[in-house]
Amino acid sequence: MESIFHEKQEGSLCAQHCLNNLLQGEYFSPVELSSIAHQLDEEERMRMAEGGVTSEDYRTFLQQPSGNMDDSGFFSIQVISNALKVWGLELILFNSPEYQRLRIDPINERSFICNYKEHWFTVRKLGKQWFNLNSLLTGPELISDTYLALFLAQLQQEGYSIFVVKGDLPDCEADQLLQMIRVQQMHRPKLIGEELAQLKEQRVQKTDLERVLEANDGSTVLDEDEEDLQRALALSRQEIDMEDEEADLRRAIQLSMQGSSRSISQDIPQTSGTHLTSEELRKRREAYFEKEQPKQQGDGRQQQQDPPGQLSQPSERPTTSSGAPGSDPGDAMSEEDMLQAAVTMSLETVRNNFKTDGKK
Repeated sequence: MESIFHEKQEGSLCAQHCLNNLLQGEYFSPVELSSIAHQLDEEERMRMAEGGVTSEDYRTFLQQPSGNMDDSGFFSIQVISNALKVWGLELILFNSPEYQRLRIDPINERSFICNYKEHWFTVRKLGKQWFNLNSLLTGPELISDTYLALFLAQLQQEGYSIFVVKGDLPDCEADQLLQMIRVQQMHRPKLIGEELAQLKEQRVQKTDLERVLEANDGSTVLDEDEEDLQRALALSRQEIDMEDEEADLRRAIQLSMQGSSRSISQDIPQTSGTHLTSEELRKRREAYFEKEQPKQQGDGRQQQQDPPGQLSQPSERPTTSSGAPGSDPGDAMSEEDMLQAAVTMSLETVRNNFKTDGKK
């Protein structure tokens, strides 16, 4: 692609760009094309003068601007055609009845010149590949052989005038190089206006970013604030997760305790308060030991009746703080012994509930 000559659009000099891209070099300048246009204007004036310099047509012709060029840099098809005659080249209208009768496949041609609303551009074959050398593009656009006919048909449908360039084009480096290799194009070139718009938008975005950075005293301040915000959000999520786990654990414990409380409450009478008084606890403890003593005496008699040689399990009797078995529980028990007895009584009640449920 680098070897292909491609003039980009400047002002309204599309005719100059079209010719130079076709010939692959800086062959024509605005001054040279203006000279050709003035020469054509003089030839037309002389033909109009043949009808008389005093005629109305001649005076009208002199008052009209040139039809071959204007101050913007536009040049007519007559200027382009006369410029190509210098190189022995001729233009033939592509969609004319004369050319259509020849039934020539476009792929067998060498180049085309296209015009629409005073814009000129070249489509040329270099080596074995076709390229759109439109000066409005940022670079040459590769056109496949299968797409060439469709491309020209689309231009005709959009109102373009297409001319076939007949004759031998001057030799160029790109044509010689592309005879040996084929190029590939990953991305199509953009229009110059589109590229300029993107560059302008990038400059505007860059300016806005600089203003923001200045307002926030540099980019480091923005980075630090953003990092602090991310850390705060992460910590907040962790705390929420921990609170959810703790709430689930508390609910599980509460449900478990409620289940145990319902089992125990079936056998233990409820008091009027939420806590047992010391008097109530003492009475329950005495009732428990009074129930245990006959059982232990019965176990002792059973042990005496066991035949010799068999071991029986010794019965466990509650002890007081002094360690003397069989003493009155309510006389000299410490608070720790009282608590232990209460726990033992509660566990015994739970065991009885389990046995009752198993029998059911």
